[in-house]
Amino acid sequence: MSQLSFRKRLQTGVPILADGAMGTMLHANSHSPADACFDAMNLDAPDVVRSIHQAYLEAGSELIATNTFGANRFKLTGAGKFDKLAQINRSGVQLAREAIAQSGTESYVAGSVGPLGVGIAPFGAVSQKDAREAYALQLAALLEAGVDLIQFETFREHKELLLAVAVLRDMSPTLPILAQATFYHENLSYAGFPPARVANDLGRAGADVIGVNCGSGPAGITAALRQMRFAMPDAIFSTMPNAGFPEVVGGRILYPASADYFADFAISAVESGAMVVGGCCGTMPEHIAAMRAVLDAPLRATIDLHIAESEGETESQAADAPTELAERLAAGLFTATVEMAPPRSYRTEPLLQAARRLRAAGADLINVADTPAARMKMSAWAVAHLLQTQIGIETVLHFPTRGRNMLRIQGDLLASHALGLRNLFVVLGDPTRIGDFPDASDLNDVAPSRLIHVIKQGMNRGVDMAGNSIGKPSSFTVGCALNMGADDIDREIRILRKKQQAGADFALGQAVFEPARIRQFRQRYMELCGEAFALPVLMAVMPLRSLRQARYLHNEVPGINIPADIMARLAAAGDEASRAGLHIAQELLEEMADLVQGAYIIPAGDYELAAEVVAHIRERGSFQ
Repeated sequence: MSQLSFRKRLQTGVPILADGAMGTMLHANSHSPADACFDAMNLDAPDVVRSIHQAYLEAGSELIATNTFGANRFKLTGAGKFDKLAQINRSGVQLAREAIAQSGTESYVAGSVGPLGVGIAPFGAVSQKDAREAYALQLAALLEAGVDLIQFETFREHKELLLAVAVLRDMSPTLPILAQATFYHENLSYAGFPPARVANDLGRAGADVIGVNCGSGPAGITAALRQMRFAMPDAIFSTMPNAGFPEVVGGRILYPASADYFADFAISAVESGAMVVGGCCGTMPEHIAAMRAVLDAPLRATIDLHIAESEGETESQAADAPTELAERLAAGLFTATVEMAPPRSYRTEPLLQAARRLRAAGADLINVADTPAARMKMSAWAVAHLLQTQIGIETVLHFPTRGRNMLRIQGDLLASHALGLRNLFVVLGDPTRIGDFPDASDLNDVAPSRLIHVIKQGMNRGVDMAGNSIGKPSSFTVGCALNMGADDIDREIRILRKKQQAGADFALGQAVFEPARIRQFRQRYMELCGEAFALPVLMAVMPLRSLRQARYLHNEVPGINIPADIMARLAAAGDEASRAGLHIAQELLEEMADLVQGAYIIPAGDYELAAEVVAHIRERGSFQ
């Protein structure tokens, strides 16, 4: 039976075991100094190189990297071997092929390419053009020799890695790429980039497999892998750690990690999402053999047992009862929620009294806005907590991403959950330039769709954005923003799909004053997505108080369109415009009752008016 292509092998879902260190083995077998030009041994000592490949194949490797890691223009020039660049690279591929043939195995040959070893502009003397030409020279020789894939490895500067990947993609749009970065102190690249950023960049650049190698031992490498996987949950990953941190003993470089330790690593690496597993500096054939043993059947069951046990632990902890909102959404009940803005002082009694009135009128929940219009207000958490504990009404906490970095966001989420605030409305938030403090930080580390993913796919599964455990999983119900009356419906649907794929449970809809727009949105969603629109929507309802307010909303608030007939009714009502606005809101609710799953009433501070809208909902059977 012919061997599967490397890409098809990745699609099987069965982990691929790579080889271990080449330089460490050559250093030990040739007694050459650690800084020798090991790539030249493809020509000077081919039997030694071939025997190392054979040792890894006998240990169970399915992926062999060529001895060409430093066979580029700059490193070979320094060793006086530049004239043999093409020959060294072609020979590296040939020796790997010969070893595979002699072993009788079906293994893949990865053309190993490392960094150039020189500073690249704008931070070094070598121009981008010269760097690209250097990579192209080495890659051309490897491609000509017929590698199954290119394995970029040990890149401490991920922008150089991106450059190398781009060169290969220009030369060969289809050859598989395994791209591995290296991280150091606090799991950052040399230039200070975290694994999540590196993974995202490599995914966009076209890498088939995104990975991490060298730099540290199994523990540090696994931590970086988890961060990468959390950032790119659908990507394919590789991991190849050093055998611990090296030490010099009697003039020799030794690595402490044992083969048994690497066997445990193989299990944890697969559990953490690695598809390709191997070793880097200090790893020997015995390390690879130990990993082979636990990856093979019947011992492969060990991995399944570990995964089942870890999943069982997570499931046993996920015992929080669903929120009232989650239960209402699941049951398809029409839900009435009213937005309340926190006060500009520390006095809360007027707001609590208004909330009592709304609860008595039949409001199911209160939405607590967070710094609406970028105005200074009391903490939304404090208000939501007071409403839940003193009034006994569940809240939806607005959670803007603007003005928070990822550390604060995750800390705030934990604090919200600890206070019992488990319904969230994730939104970008209003820009500070329009508010009380236009010079305040407007930082935005993460888009709403990404934060929804962090909450639903991470924290609700017991891990933070870095893949670290938070103990018991959270149990947030998460809403997103939606404008069903948007002028560009296609764009709105594309953005919404990202939020749905991230796990959004419901949407708070921008106010729509023409119910026909909702039907148009649902129809267009079906046309673009091939399925009916099913996300529960609590549609914003704004009881208009005056013609002036209506004209302001229509002309100055993006996404709100108020038709001429409503404007005319408000104008005709004169001093009774607020009553006319109430009736308009009630009529709109009647028309939208079968199109949405709830009302999100925005009263602009007039909570008595909001209570009348809520009471109307409770009085009408069409809203049940």
